[in-house]
Amino acid sequence: MKDESNAARTLEPTIDYRGPERRRHRVYVTRNTEYHFRDGFCVAVRDRRTGEFLHGHLALHRRVHGGIRFFEGGGIAPNAGDPRPGESLYFASDERDLVTSPLETVERPSKELVGAYPAVRKR
Repeated sequence: MKDESNAARTLEPTIDYRGPERRRHRVYVTRNTEYHFRDGFCVAVRDRRTGEFLHGHLALHRRVHGGIRFFEGGGIAPNAGDPRPGESLYFASDERDLVTSPLETVERPSKELVGAYPAVRKR
């Protein structure tokens, strides 16, 4: 990443808290791209090599519908829950579905990184 101070942190379960997840932000990280979510919607997409936000990406303003795991033999396994490392993000749409490359990690963004998100512009 270009600016390490803005790096996202890996999500680690907190042993003391047993209630529902209350954090609003999550980052799904693939080999080349970070998908930043707030309250379940993609609010920013960032190129990992340059650290630049991608303003015209198809994932923006969309909700992820689950994960898809691809197997070497050609099989696939859908996951309607939260995508996990090794699965691709799946965004369903009336117009154009989107499937990402496999996730490497799921992280929580720093406050500085959340503050750097581009202004939300609806298409």
